Amino acid sequence: KIMVLRAVPNGDEYDKDVALAIRYAVDNGAKIINGSFGKYFSSNPEWVIDAIRYASDNDVLFIAGAGNESKDLDSLSNDNYPNDQFFNKNEFSDTFIKVGASSINLNESFTAYFSNYGKINVDIFAPGVDLTFDNEIKIIDGNGRIAIPGMIDDQVHFREPGLTHKGDISSESKAAIAGGVTSYFEMPNTFPNTTSRKEFKKKIQIASKNSFANFSFMFGGTNDNIDEIKKLDDKDVAGIKLFLGSSTGKMLIDNKDSIEKIFKSTSLPISAHCEDEQTIKDNTEYFKNLYGEDIPISAHPKIRSGEACLKSSSFAVKLAEKTGARLNVFHISTALELNLFDNSEELNDKKITSEVCAHHLWFTDEDYNEFGSKIKWNPAIKSMNDRDSLWEAIKDNKIDIIASDHAPHTIEEKSNKYLSCPSGGPMVQHTILSLLQNCKKYGVSHEKIVEKIAHNPATIFKVNKRGFLREGYYADIVLIDTNTPTHVTKESILYKCGWSPFEGQKFDNSIYKTILNGNVVYENGKVNSIPYGKKITFNR
Repeated sequence: KIMVLRAVPNGDEYDKDVALAIRYAVDNGAKIINGSFGKYFSSNPEWVIDAIRYASDNDVLFIAGAGNESKDLDSLSNDNYPNDQFFNKNEFSDTFIKVGASSINLNESFTAYFSNYGKINVDIFAPGVDLTFDNEIKIIDGNGRIAIPGMIDDQVHFREPGLTHKGDISSESKAAIAGGVTSYFEMPNTFPNTTSRKEFKKKIQIASKNSFANFSFMFGGTNDNIDEIKKLDDKDVAGIKLFLGSSTGKMLIDNKDSIEKIFKSTSLPISAHCEDEQTIKDNTEYFKNLYGEDIPISAHPKIRSGEACLKSSSFAVKLAEKTGARLNVFHISTALELNLFDNSEELNDKKITSEVCAHHLWFTDEDYNEFGSKIKWNPAIKSMNDRDSLWEAIKDNKIDIIASDHAPHTIEEKSNKYLSCPSGGPMVQHTILSLLQNCKKYGVSHEKIVEKIAHNPATIFKVNKRGFLREGYYADIVLIDTNTPTHVTKESILYKCGWSPFEGQKFDNSIYKTILNGNVVYENGKVNSIPYGKKITFNR
């Protein structure tokens, strides 16, 4: 069989469309692929090059210059197309053959539509031979494995723009895919802060080009951007993020009148980082008087104390009750806060919900001696009683969502003394595995974990057609292998920062495959080279 696939890009991302078309052709039995490839290389030629390598590894030949414009292989190195820096002609000398448009006769064509990247025309030809397209279905063997909807992580910090030495949308979304996280909401404490519609649109543009997972962004609330908040499109924004306690990015909102105006002025979900700033300042001064600049990391849960969390969370909950705002309290870390939340209502009826993060479910304050600043988060890792209470709250539905709060910093930054050491750590690649590792110990079922990482975020934020394994929904699916362990090594870590608090950990399970929008994007320990991520939309 000889097949010619001719890509007609949909929109401006020619290189992505062509790369997807090449891979589709190979997966469906193509032996010859036709295309004037030179004209399609643009800002990301590596996507096309990677797809050509994939085809070459499967013994597929390329006809260069078989189309109407009669481009040939030499065109790939002229001034209009990438030079050998991107495309080494010698590498593909046995893959490309040169012919002119008059050398072939097309005798059958049809149009194929693919939900992921629009429309491509596929031409089949063979002079004098009647051929039909063999559109085989690819079967994935899930026997003995667990299939779950991909995680919707409602709190990540991917650091782009402005902090890309720590991580970026491309690198961290790859790690997310490897960890079974298929959708994420990224936080606004980048530089510049995402507190204007202009900066919000810039992030969407970056992610549309570079994100390997589905994406949306939180819009930051400040003391003086209420007019921007009122102009937001509810269908495009994940929600409003308020830092009621200071953290990375200098986005503290501390004017109570401004906070109340935001609560009254938006129907969007408001997600709040709740730690009382004055309590933190007072505790910091106390420990500075004791230790000077050499405050031990173990003092962190005493500085960012349970009392600081409770005071701020109580304020936010009371304000939501007063104004009728839709409030989601981020990263609950203490047993003290759990009584603020009601488990007697159905999720759809709740106006006030809560989230816990994977690190607060794994580590305790007893781990500071071993891990030091690697487990310095805001809010702080607290006691074993706090951790155990959080697991109980998952079981009895006082906690509604589990997230990663993925927040990478370089290991050099994390090696600073306490007062200059940033809080946060990389988590997104191992969140699901950490939850599966401990859930049985606490009597929490796999179904309950899926509820908290996929179903509930989709319901609370009104995500369009994601978060469930349902007919008509996007195929964001994760297959978990319960018989193959995962050893976290430095080499296996995909974060740009290059480290993980789980390095050296052995998890009993592994992520077997991740499927995103119907495409296998992670298998055999590798992430597909093409970013298939789509912008998340909301049913509001």
